[in-house]
Amino acid sequence: HPARRRLVADRGALPVIADVMDRDGLLRAVEGHSADVVMHQATALRKARLRLRPDDPTIALRDRGTAHLLEASRVVGARRFVTQSLITGYGYRDHGTGVLTENDVFGLRVGNVGDLVTDSSVATERQVFDADGIEGIALRYGMFYGENAFSDMFADLMRKRAPVLPRGRTGTTSFIHVADAATAAVAAMERGGAGEAYNIVDDQPMSWRDFLTTVARAHGTPRPVVTPRWLIRLAVPYLGCLMIDTTMRVSHAKATRDLGWTPAYRSVSDGLRVR
Repeated sequence: HPARRRLVADRGALPVIADVMDRDGLLRAVEGHSADVVMHQATALRKARLRLRPDDPTIALRDRGTAHLLEASRVVGARRFVTQSLITGYGYRDHGTGVLTENDVFGLRVGNVGDLVTDSSVATERQVFDADGIEGIALRYGMFYGENAFSDMFADLMRKRAPVLPRGRTGTTSFIHVADAATAAVAAMERGGAGEAYNIVDDQPMSWRDFLTTVARAHGTPRPVVTPRWLIRLAVPYLGCLMIDTTMRVSHAKATRDLGWTPAYRSVSDGLRVR
């Protein structure tokens, strides 16, 4: 973002402003630069709509955006490409009590709106793995929490007394603090294997009910307001399939073994410093 130019420069990097979705403009912006690695962490979550559609900007960034950045990587001479994927690529369904690893089926479509996100994770992974002359690596992140992530978003909603917690049982998923996501990205950039995907999650899967309760305690907000499940499905279908229909427990053993990476925050409670 142009407003972050000074921040990037102060950290010792050279900021280059470009629109990833504007192929020609992007290639012009990187012309004359060189790099060893291209890392694709672009999202457009600040522009997220209540209803997920095929033209969602973050979905486009993972599909056409990846294609444009792969072209840019060739312009700058990069031989390695790290892309952001998601554990939800395993499919928005109840995966039971077993622990998912990178050996499990990825890209499972189940017939709900979450398939759009699953497909986008497959799209970015497939492109970087199939790119000629590029060592493609995919990071399958858990649900982000921390500054400007899910925890902050839900804290804001709870301050407004918005109904966010489905009545009854909620799904369970694996989370990752944004700081741990960053250290994993560096580890993958330096030590990741070509054509490999890595789950990047913390040690303790958590139900959405426990997650929202923990966020409320950490941020000092009112307790989450409970709402009928049918209302969440109607108002925000994507959150319905994520928070109600999906249960997954994911292992980061491969990332620990191959990248030498472990999360500094073992759980959401650790990351938000809730005791």
